[in-house]
Amino acid sequence: MSKFKKKKGGEIPAVNTAALPDIVFMLLFFFMVATVMRQNTLKIQNNLPYADQVEKLDKKDLVMYIYAGKPSANYRQYGTEARIQLNDDFANVSDIAAFIAEERASKREELVPFLTTALKVDSDANMGLIGDIKQELRKVNALKINYTTKKGSVLDNK
Repeated sequence: MSKFKKKKGGEIPAVNTAALPDIVFMLLFFFMVATVMRQNTLKIQNNLPYADQVEKLDKKDLVMYIYAGKPSANYRQYGTEARIQLNDDFANVSDIAAFIAEERASKREELVPFLTTALKVDSDANMGLIGDIKQELRKVNALKINYTTKKGSVLDNK
């Protein structure tokens, strides 16, 4: 007589899935925290100039970005002259007024006076284009302008 009984049938036990929802939610939470949402797809060359006195912008959600520079290698079909990029599309100087109006409309009314226009301009861009952008910004009364630069000076980075 044996004290142990032999199993009859040798079936594999069922997989316990009680911890599966916890694992799924942990993965979901990890990817929500670790994922960075992109702002814009840059279609221009954007080698920012250097500056030795730099201030950080406090509220990034109150900043409207205007990019200017030559089209990058993937977008050479648009020419080699400096272009303006608003959000993800190339634009003309005349499109800036509509862009500013759209950005102002998307913000709450009490935040509109605090909106800042950040110019991310390639260091080799034509200053005539920058002057045209500034004239268009004056027409729509967008007078808070920030020039985005790299910190340091040219001599520090050689």
